[in-house]
Amino acid sequence: MTTVPDKVAEGVGSWLQRSMPLVALMLLVLLFSLLSPRFLSIDNLANIAVQSSHIGLIAIGMTLVIATGGIDLSVGSVLALSICVAGLAMAPADAGGAGLSHVTGWCIGLATGALAGAVNGWLISGLGLSPFIATLGMMSIARGVANVLTDGMPVEDLPEAALALGSSSIAGMPWSVLLWAGIATLGGLVLGWTRLGRYACAMGSNEEALRLSGVRIGPWKTALYVLSGLLSAAAGLIFLGRVSNAQPSAGVGFELDAIAAVVIGGASLMGGRGSMSGTVVGVVLMGVLRNGLVLMDVSAFWQQLVIGVVVVVAVLLDRWRSA
Repeated sequence: MTTVPDKVAEGVGSWLQRSMPLVALMLLVLLFSLLSPRFLSIDNLANIAVQSSHIGLIAIGMTLVIATGGIDLSVGSVLALSICVAGLAMAPADAGGAGLSHVTGWCIGLATGALAGAVNGWLISGLGLSPFIATLGMMSIARGVANVLTDGMPVEDLPEAALALGSSSIAGMPWSVLLWAGIATLGGLVLGWTRLGRYACAMGSNEEALRLSGVRIGPWKTALYVLSGLLSAAAGLIFLGRVSNAQPSAGVGFELDAIAAVVIGGASLMGGRGSMSGTVVGVVLMGVLRNGLVLMDVSAFWQQLVIGVVVVVAVLLDRWRSA
């Protein structure tokens, strides 16, 4: 029989598991604010938000995919391919582009990301490949196509309007942060209140039971990978505005940051569990960590080491939560 102390201990343990990412974020903020007087400046906090926005968008799609028990390792390469295709569409003819409007270019870039996600979904749901293998293959394919289309060179001379999502603001608030906040809110509603979100978690918990209940798994799972590709492309349009050119080398390592943020935020790599609010906390935590290390003049090599340790710790935390 469960006693009152047992219930209290279980409740405290559950609260600690849920609140651990937020507590870790607060401790990081406190640490870096003590180590660097520049950390809590308005400009620096705004910089963290802007720098986190493209990873934040990728992490929203990654949350939905991981909830199914899957993974999407291709998000960084899909981002690069999407912005290269969009850049070639928007660049003027004398720079080797098609000279299309920025809105048309954005739509083409988003369609490219969605198409890559659809191919991932088909490989996984239609051909039965594991998500790891399918998206690992897409990681190489998308990066290779981006390099072939651009001859490995950045697409430059883009019109100013094409960079608006990553470089402009409204009432002092960057468009990139507003877009991230809006889509994160929408993602939370999808995950918690729609059939797509419920099916995603059900796939991760017991896919066979969901199939036996009459649900066609393939189209729903494909839709989730399409969303992941679409959000990777949207993140690319923000990134495009920040760097001012479409680079085929863009997005390297973004998948690790996104996966770490999602797992830190409470999702399980085994599937069945995910939280958009937790993912946002995880993204901000990763952004604060990177920013703080830069302010402390930590070399890029040590930054890679620290981020790698964070990824390992995030997976260990996932195992602890699942135990």
